[in-house]
Order: sequence, then structure tokens, then C-alpha cells
Amino acid sequence: MVKQTIQIFARVKPTKKQTAEYFVDCEEQGGSLEFVVPRDLADGVINNKRENYKFRFQKVFDQTANQEEIFEAIAKPVADNVLAGYNGTIFAYGQTGSGKTFTITGGAENYNDRGIIPRTLSYLYQHFSKDSSMIYTTHISYLEIYNETGYDLLNPQHEASRLEDLPKVTIMEDPDQNIHLKNLSLQQSANEEEALDLLFLGDTNRMIAETPMNQASTRSHCIFTIHLCSKELGSAMVRCSKLHLVDLAGSERVGKTGVGGQILTEAKYINLSLHYLEQVIIALSEKNRSHIPYRNSMMTSVLRDSLGGNCMTTMIAAVSVERKNTGESISTCRFAQRVALIKNDALLNEELDPALLIVRLKKEIQCLKEELALVTGEQRSDKLTQEEIQQYVPSVMVCIPQNRLRVSASRPPHLQL
Repeated sequence: MVKQTIQIFARVKPTKKQTAEYFVDCEEQGGSLEFVVPRDLADGVINNKRENYKFRFQKVFDQTANQEEIFEAIAKPVADNVLAGYNGTIFAYGQTGSGKTFTITGGAENYNDRGIIPRTLSYLYQHFSKDSSMIYTTHISYLEIYNETGYDLLNPQHEASRLEDLPKVTIMEDPDQNIHLKNLSLQQSANEEEALDLLFLGDTNRMIAETPMNQASTRSHCIFTIHLCSKELGSAMVRCSKLHLVDLAGSERVGKTGVGGQILTEAKYINLSLHYLEQVIIALSEKNRSHIPYRNSMMTSVLRDSLGGNCMTTMIAAVSVERKNTGESISTCRFAQRVALIKNDALLNEELDPALLIVRLKKEIQCLKEELALVTGEQRSDKLTQEEIQQYVPSVMVCIPQNRLRVSASRPPHLQL
């Protein structure tokens, strides 16, 4: 088991507009982001408002940082852990228009603008081709949570049908509190090209709208998941891990943007789900809290393992340093500081390969039969004789109280009727 807190990073969105006064301090052991908010001076009024807001991160990427630097520092270590058999999650959080989708998915105009998802896929498949001692199988799922309803972005009916007509992804929980998603497809991808085709298909089906804050604002939370199984040649052990790459919809102040209609409805659902996410973060950061409200929203239910569970999680705080967005950027950094208090217990997801184990047991049984035949001089068959049945299988009493059939006997459990 690996115990570690959620790793937090900050990325400042490039802008040509007038920015607030801020400072980025990059150190070997971490970095900090500081905002300076001048006080509003008025004659005869004492203003004790705080001026400096300083936040610490694992690293802060200023406006000049490129996509390759982001991948190398943030995504590559998580991908290496997934290859080793641990679950991983990377999620971007921030206000609308702060660069979350660009960081996670990337831009479509320039090859160098590829985001974390395509770069991670390329990195994984390059590793597969170089490592001939392991057998890898990869499956991909792409979940969209729009207005608190889940949809499969890889559903082939998505383009031809209205959103309301598509089968909805629903959450099911087993007795061990493991989450299963009904109607979410798993698509196998044999190479990087197939995986990228699935990514582009999902991105084409996403809900996007123009808002006052962003010309192409994503109106839903999207979770791109890579399911990876690896097995060493000749080994009976198989490692199954998963990597969640999450692009959260951005929060927005409705009173500030002045939106209405469908966009207003979407903004309400987005803000509500982010509020539930913050409730979970606060509950997890409190030491003596017994109940964690994961079930309040679909997003927190799906990301249960990523928040305080069996996962190595990394958060990217996307901030905009334009003057009008200073308040939201400070709120994003405060949220990141609370996230950094959460500890996850990551387990190595390793188990015996069931198919290979069955083959081995069958071979062992056959060898034992041959040894027994050599000692006794008799070739035994798989069927029990009548004497053995009488000796090992006692009679069965059948009772039928209140029209219900109940069987009671002293048989072993696997022989019960």
C-alpha cells in the first residue's frame, strides 16, 4: 500500500489582457502563487481587507509553460504508476474559460498543443512496443455527465440521436461498495491510432456552447478512462489498473455573466455538482468525520476511489490572472489547498489470472490421477461409484413450509440443491 496526499499543481492561463498583480515562485521542493489585491481606499474609511494571498503547490506553471512541460511534470509520473499496477486520476479544476479543456485534451489547430490525454496515450503505447516481456490489453471508456445525467460518449448512436433518446448511464453499487456503471461501453484499442479515434469520437459528441466567458465552453463533466491489464509472459499474476483523466466543467457566477435559458440551467447543474465535490473534499479533510457524502452527485460517486480511496490522484488548478477573474482564481487556489489535505491509500491491483489458474489446476489434477493409477494399478474414472455415493452423499430431507422449497442436509456447500 502506498499512502500519499493528493498532489496539486497550478497553471496560469496565458492572456494578452491586463492582469492582476501576481507572483510565481518556483523552488526545488515546490512552488507558490501569490496574488496582490490592492485595497479600495476611500476618504475617512478604514479598510482592513487582506491584500496578499499566497498559496503553495507542488509546482506552478506560469503563462509561458507549454504542453510538453505539463505532461512531463504532471501526467508522466501518474502514467508510470498505472503501468506498475496502481490506479491514477488527473483532474483539472477552475472557473470557466481558465484553460482546463486545453490542458486535458489540448487544442485542435497545432500538433504541439496536444493535451494530457493524447500525450498519455502516445506514451503508454510507446511503452507497450518497447516492453516485450509483458502482455498488455487496453480498453477505453468516455463518460459525460450533463445536467447530473450520465451519457456514453462512445455510443455509436450518439451522433444520430437526440441526447434525450440515448441510453442513460446509471450507477450501481455492489455489496462491497464498488461502483459499476450500467450502459457505459468499454472499447478495446489495440494501438495508439484506435485510441485516438475513440478520443476524437467522444470529443465530437460533447456538449459545447458559447457563453460570455468562453466561446467554446464545455457544459458537462467528462471522464476519459484507460483500463489497463498487464501480465508477464508465463506468469499467473495479472495487474489491472485504470487511469481517469477528468475535465470538469467550469464554475461561473451567473450574476456576473448574465446568462439565461438553457445555458443558465446548465450553469446551475455545474455549480451544484462542484458544490457537492467541495462538500466531499471538506468532509475528507476533517479527521473525525464518519460520513462522506459521495452519493450526493454522480460525479463524486464515480470518483469515489480517486478521492480518499485506492488511487494516486493529481489535481491541476487552472487559474486566470485577468483582473476581473482574480476572485475566482483565489477561490480555485483555496479549493486546491483543501484537496492537498486528503490522503489516498493506493493498492497494487494484482491478482491471479483466473483462466490460467484453472488450466494449472486441471493439469495438477491430471498428474495426481496418473500417479494414483500408477500406485493402485487401476485407471479411475471421473464418475463416482454407487458405494461412494452412498458413503459420501447422505440422504436429503426436503421440507416445504408455506409453499417455499427449502433443502436441508449435511452435504458440503457445493453439493447443496
